Amino acid sequence: MAKELLFSVTRKDLEVTTFRAGGPGGQHQNKVETGVRIVHRESGAVGESRSERSQHANRRLALRRLAASRKFRLWVNRRVHELRTGETIAQAVARQMAPENIKVEVKNEKNQWVECQEQEGCHV
Repeated sequence: MAKELLFSVTRKDLEVTTFRAGGPGGQHQNKVETGVRIVHRESGAVGESRSERSQHANRRLALRRLAASRKFRLWVNRRVHELRTGETIAQAVARQMAPENIKVEVKNEKNQWVECQEQEGCHV
């Protein structure tokens, strides 16, 4: 089965900031902004790296960390669900929790579980 592209995340969806990494590394780290923080605006997920000496390497690592973050993966799953079904998770839950989709059971006098009938005073 071939994969289909549902959506893409582009640079305009991200907020990229650079900063001085600090810590050990001497003069180079104290003068050059090699640390990179990437924030995905819609999900709020963050990826950050300051371990490499070059900004380019830290940018690549920060993007990988962002993509691997739990917050970003949850956002992707919600987005895929919305695009495939045409409804949000909240709408799907509301539809599934409609009274006609809920079955209520109660114990009868013989201590057996039986489906509750509305005329018996059960309310959903």
